[in-house]
Amino acid sequence: MKSAVENLNPTRVKLKVEVPFEELKPQIDEAYKTAASQIQVPGFRKGKVPNKLIDQRVGRAYIIESAVNEGLNGYYQAAVQETEIHPLSQPEVEITAVPDPESFEGDLNFEVEVDIRPNVELPDYSGIEVTVEPAKSSDEDVEKSLEELRGRFGTLKNIDRPAATDDFLTIDISAKIDGEEVDTASDLSYQVGAGTMLEGMDEAVEGLSAGESAIFDTKLAGGDHAGEDAQVTVTVQAVKERELPEPNDDFAQLASEFDTMEELRVDLAKQAGESKVVDQGVEARDKVLEKLVGMIEVPVPESVIEQQIEQHFNAENQEPDHDSEEHRKEVTENAEHAFRNEIILDAIAEKEEVGVDQSELIDYIVSTASQYGMDPNQFAQIIDQSGQVPMMVSEVRRRKALAIVLGEAKVTDTEGADVDLTEFVRPASEVQGAEAAEQAAEAEAAAGADSQAEAASDEEKPASVDDPSAVRF
Repeated sequence: MKSAVENLNPTRVKLKVEVPFEELKPQIDEAYKTAASQIQVPGFRKGKVPNKLIDQRVGRAYIIESAVNEGLNGYYQAAVQETEIHPLSQPEVEITAVPDPESFEGDLNFEVEVDIRPNVELPDYSGIEVTVEPAKSSDEDVEKSLEELRGRFGTLKNIDRPAATDDFLTIDISAKIDGEEVDTASDLSYQVGAGTMLEGMDEAVEGLSAGESAIFDTKLAGGDHAGEDAQVTVTVQAVKERELPEPNDDFAQLASEFDTMEELRVDLAKQAGESKVVDQGVEARDKVLEKLVGMIEVPVPESVIEQQIEQHFNAENQEPDHDSEEHRKEVTENAEHAFRNEIILDAIAEKEEVGVDQSELIDYIVSTASQYGMDPNQFAQIIDQSGQVPMMVSEVRRRKALAIVLGEAKVTDTEGADVDLTEFVRPASEVQGAEAAEQAAEAEAAAGADSQAEAASDEEKPASVDDPSAVRF
């Protein structure tokens, strides 16, 4: 088989493939066997019909067509490997020549147009300079954390006054369209000012006391009439306010492992400081990546972006008025930005020979599972069954590539002090506790991560290195 590649533009190529008849013949023989098993001819057992009779019944043109259809994908994949391109889209195939059905002579020729991953020229990305905010926590940060903690242990009590912002209400609502009731709900809990139910709800309920009602016009947010204009009646059944526990030693013992409020405040201050360091690392990471992307020209294949856009807007959970010109523009920009990021980080990973080992993949699975609030075992099984392990391997590899760039960056804060990102970019294995390690082991057993990680690593073909592991993003 011979293949040649013609560049149509930086992100699209045309493959020209020639398959000699000798290489197509095994597929032709297989097509005859298949036809023989499907055709019934008196005097011959099923599967034993001679080729000549098959030619009479279905024709050689049908046999050649079946052989081509059966072998086409394999020939295409072989051409992809031979030309070392990286397809990003579904191929568009045109058959330009097939063997002559009468003489069984001639070659199979076909052409394929497909979008490919563009090649990018990497500049010197060491020493990228960025400025970030200082990692300093304040007394206000501590008080905010304390208020949030008190809120978790707060209780609601009924009050006899009009509803105000932050109060909790028990409400009944009903919606009418053109005078006809289309939906009702009772005993709903709603916090005034949350803005999480219907547009206009906050304005309608503020100032109402228990037993009072208000009517307002809005667009329904869900159900069979989502997006339609409706007249909504809301009735307040009860007004409640949150009563917070006093910040004393009793509360410290209730809400934490500490015996005194002083000890709890010290710990909250420590947590606030650590949070600021993480925020500073995230800011540095984002700014370094932004500068890196600005240094490199990455052509973007239109068809790949269009496919992502259509998938986004065809999702079943989209609201009826979700598709707008403004929103399409936003989705397009985000998709193009994400594509450039991936191409650049993949190129850096290849240059730096970044590999992903099993423990790094498991660390990432455990971390991602916690973000979704899922058990690592269950999450590992889901990604294994859905074939998403290679995608996660790629994501870990890109994170490691960015960690290398971030580790070589020059980061200072707005006060001129150098920022040490060692804690932010060091291997995840060094910051995982015993509990995370135990979860990782369980995830490995549940998902069979051994074989999956090996297969994914083979697909990516990375080399093993001792560079920083998955960044603590």
